Amino acid sequence: MSLLEIHKIDAFYGDVQVIYEMSLRVDKGEVVSIIGGNGAGKSTLLRVISGLMQASAGRITFQGTDIHTEPPENIVTHGIVHVPEGRRLFPLMSVKDNLLVGAYNKRARPDVEKTLQEVYQLLPRLAERESQLAMTLSGGEQQMVAIGRGLMSKPHLLMLDEPSLGLAPILIKDIFETVRKIADLGTTVLMVEQDVRHSLSLSDRGYVLEHGRVVMEGKASDLIDDPHIRTAYLGM
Repeated sequence: MSLLEIHKIDAFYGDVQVIYEMSLRVDKGEVVSIIGGNGAGKSTLLRVISGLMQASAGRITFQGTDIHTEPPENIVTHGIVHVPEGRRLFPLMSVKDNLLVGAYNKRARPDVEKTLQEVYQLLPRLAERESQLAMTLSGGEQQMVAIGRGLMSKPHLLMLDEPSLGLAPILIKDIFETVRKIADLGTTVLMVEQDVRHSLSLSDRGYVLEHGRVVMEGKASDLIDDPHIRTAYLGM
């Protein structure tokens, strides 16, 4: 069953077109990876889905409802949560308070304490550090807080933009294990990620973007063995 459907969207930054007639889908329960080089349109795609940018053409539906003209606060209420590149925490607030910010929407507020405990169970390091200021955490811990804050919104679809960016290899492994656990617990995941090998290894399907267009799509296991992917993105 398709949770998210995108049909032939265009998107511009000013007069510069960055997405061209892009179509894709995310089915309920999947992990879907979006891969591609710098400037391919990956982060722009997430911004359009989350309402931070408006598509100039095309259509986006979520659970059968048109959402492409709705503002970001309505998109979150529908159950789409965007964890942006760079974490964007409140550095002088505690871990717990950063997490609670994620529960501001009306879907999440009634269950905030229950959801907080679920996040702590999934990410026990955050429970240990709940009183620490976010600025005192390591990069990996800050990324965990960003993901946990997204989960506090009780998403049906969690969108992650470059979750492993800037992290040491051992921490990257932890991040991807966390993404897999999130999916196994029932949250659908759409992920933009520079670490193509890891992202495809844990995904069900993937899309390859080049110059604002989808140039390949398919099962992640097929993409990771594709000669073009191995040459262009895996250095093989």
